[in-house]
Amino acid sequence: MPALFIFILRLFRGIRDGLKEPEFRGLFWSVVLILLTGTWFYHQVEGWDWLDSFYFSVITLTTVGYGDFSPQTAVGKLFTIVYIILGLGLLSSFILLLADFQPRESSGLLSRLTNRRKRPLANQEISTDGEEDSHVAN
Repeated sequence: MPALFIFILRLFRGIRDGLKEPEFRGLFWSVVLILLTGTWFYHQVEGWDWLDSFYFSVITLTTVGYGDFSPQTAVGKLFTIVYIILGLGLLSSFILLLADFQPRESSGLLSRLTNRRKRPLANQEISTDGEEDSHVAN
Protein backbone atom coordinates (compact mmCIF):
# COMPACT_ATOMS: atom_id res chain seq x y z
CA MET A 1 0.00 0.00 0.00
CA PRO A 2 2.83 2.49 0.67
CA ALA A 3 4.14 1.89 -2.86
CA LEU A 4 0.76 2.85 -4.34
CA PHE A 5 0.68 6.00 -2.23
CA ILE A 6 4.21 6.93 -3.35
CA PHE A 7 3.29 6.27 -6.99
CA ILE A 8 0.20 8.51 -6.79
CA LEU A 9 2.18 11.22 -5.00
CA ARG A 10 4.90 11.14 -7.68
CA LEU A 11 2.29 11.18 -10.43
CA PHE A 12 0.67 14.34 -9.08
CA ARG A 13 4.06 15.96 -8.45
CA GLY A 14 5.09 15.16 -12.01
CA ILE A 15 1.91 16.72 -13.37
CA ARG A 16 2.33 19.78 -11.13
CA ASP A 17 5.93 20.25 -12.23
CA GLY A 18 5.11 19.55 -15.87
CA LEU A 19 2.33 22.14 -16.01
CA LYS A 20 5.02 24.80 -15.72
CA GLU A 21 6.25 23.89 -19.22
CA PRO A 22 4.21 25.01 -22.26
CA GLU A 23 4.68 21.77 -24.23
CA PHE A 24 3.54 19.63 -21.30
CA ARG A 25 0.65 21.96 -20.53
CA GLY A 26 -0.57 21.75 -24.12
CA LEU A 27 -0.45 17.96 -24.12
CA PHE A 28 -2.13 17.79 -20.70
CA TRP A 29 -5.09 19.90 -21.81
CA SER A 30 -5.29 18.00 -25.11
CA VAL A 31 -5.55 14.71 -23.21
CA VAL A 32 -8.19 16.17 -20.86
CA LEU A 33 -10.12 17.48 -23.87
CA ILE A 34 -10.01 14.21 -25.79
CA LEU A 35 -11.09 12.20 -22.73
CA LEU A 36 -13.96 14.59 -22.07
CA THR A 37 -14.97 14.52 -25.75
CA GLY A 38 -15.04 10.73 -25.79
CA THR A 39 -16.91 10.61 -22.50
CA TRP A 40 -19.54 13.06 -23.75
CA PHE A 41 -19.88 11.30 -27.11
CA TYR A 42 -20.39 7.82 -25.66
CA HIS A 43 -22.83 9.18 -23.11
CA GLN A 44 -24.90 10.89 -25.83
CA VAL A 45 -24.68 8.40 -28.69
CA GLU A 46 -24.38 5.03 -26.95
CA GLY A 47 -26.53 6.00 -23.98
CA TRP A 48 -24.00 4.89 -21.38
CA ASP A 49 -23.85 6.61 -18.01
CA TRP A 50 -21.04 9.10 -17.37
CA LEU A 51 -18.79 6.70 -15.47
CA ASP A 52 -19.10 3.95 -18.08
CA SER A 53 -18.42 6.46 -20.84
CA PHE A 54 -15.30 7.79 -19.10
CA TYR A 55 -14.17 4.23 -18.30
CA PHE A 56 -14.52 3.21 -21.95
CA SER A 57 -12.63 6.31 -23.10
CA VAL A 58 -9.71 5.57 -20.79
CA ILE A 59 -9.43 1.83 -21.50
CA THR A 60 -9.70 2.50 -25.23
CA LEU A 61 -6.96 5.13 -25.35
CA THR A 62 -4.66 3.13 -23.08
CA THR A 63 -5.22 0.10 -25.36
CA VAL A 64 -6.32 -2.05 -22.41
CA GLY A 65 -9.65 -2.84 -24.06
CA TYR A 66 -11.29 -5.28 -21.66
CA GLY A 67 -14.15 -5.85 -24.10
CA ASP A 68 -16.90 -5.32 -21.54
CA PHE A 69 -18.15 -2.30 -23.51
CA SER A 70 -18.20 -1.69 -27.22
CA PRO A 71 -20.02 0.80 -29.42
CA GLN A 72 -23.21 -0.65 -30.88
CA THR A 73 -24.12 2.12 -33.34
CA ALA A 74 -22.45 2.73 -36.69
CA VAL A 75 -21.70 6.33 -35.69
CA GLY A 76 -20.17 5.09 -32.42
CA LYS A 77 -17.94 2.64 -34.25
CA LEU A 78 -16.75 5.25 -36.76
CA PHE A 79 -16.11 7.75 -33.98
CA THR A 80 -14.12 5.14 -32.05
CA ILE A 81 -11.85 4.52 -35.05
CA VAL A 82 -10.97 8.22 -35.31
CA TYR A 83 -10.86 8.55 -31.51
CA ILE A 84 -8.25 5.81 -31.21
CA ILE A 85 -6.07 7.18 -34.02
CA LEU A 86 -6.02 10.70 -32.56
CA GLY A 87 -6.17 9.89 -28.88
CA LEU A 88 -3.56 7.15 -28.73
CA GLY A 89 -0.84 9.44 -30.06
CA LEU A 90 -1.81 12.22 -27.68
CA LEU A 91 -2.01 10.00 -24.62
CA SER A 92 1.23 8.15 -25.31
CA SER A 93 3.07 11.44 -25.93
CA PHE A 94 1.68 12.80 -22.67
CA ILE A 95 2.74 9.72 -20.69
CA LEU A 96 6.26 9.84 -22.13
CA LEU A 97 6.57 13.54 -21.34
CA LEU A 98 5.17 12.94 -17.84
CA ALA A 99 7.90 10.37 -17.24
CA ASP A 100 10.49 13.11 -17.87
CA PHE A 101 9.05 15.16 -15.01
CA GLN A 102 9.33 12.40 -12.43
CA PRO A 103 11.83 13.18 -9.65
CA ARG A 104 15.11 11.33 -9.82
CA GLU A 105 16.05 10.07 -6.36
CA SER A 106 19.59 8.93 -5.74
CA SER A 107 18.69 6.58 -2.89
CA GLY A 108 16.28 4.31 -4.80
CA LEU A 109 16.92 0.77 -5.96
CA LEU A 110 16.85 1.75 -9.63
CA SER A 111 19.44 4.43 -9.01
CA ARG A 112 21.71 2.00 -7.16
CA LEU A 113 21.45 -0.52 -10.00
CA THR A 114 22.14 2.16 -12.61
CA ASN A 115 25.18 3.45 -10.69
CA ARG A 116 26.48 -0.09 -10.30
CA ARG A 117 26.42 -0.58 -14.09
CA LYS A 118 28.30 2.67 -14.68
CA ARG A 119 31.29 1.56 -12.60
CA PRO A 120 34.08 -0.20 -14.51
CA LEU A 121 34.26 -3.94 -14.09
CA ALA A 122 36.97 -5.30 -11.83
CA ASN A 123 38.93 -6.72 -14.78
CA GLN A 124 38.76 -3.53 -16.81
CA GLU A 125 40.99 -0.54 -16.57
CA ILE A 126 40.33 2.83 -18.07
CA SER A 127 43.11 4.10 -20.29
CA THR A 128 44.22 7.71 -20.30
CA ASP A 129 42.40 8.42 -23.57
CA GLY A 130 39.04 7.44 -22.01
CA GLU A 131 38.67 4.03 -23.66
CA GLU A 132 38.34 0.88 -21.63
CA ASP A 133 41.08 -1.75 -21.88
CA SER A 134 40.18 -5.25 -20.80
CA HIS A 135 42.81 -7.18 -18.91
CA VAL A 136 42.28 -10.69 -17.64
CA ALA A 137 44.29 -11.66 -14.62
CA ASN A 138 46.23 -14.90 -15.09
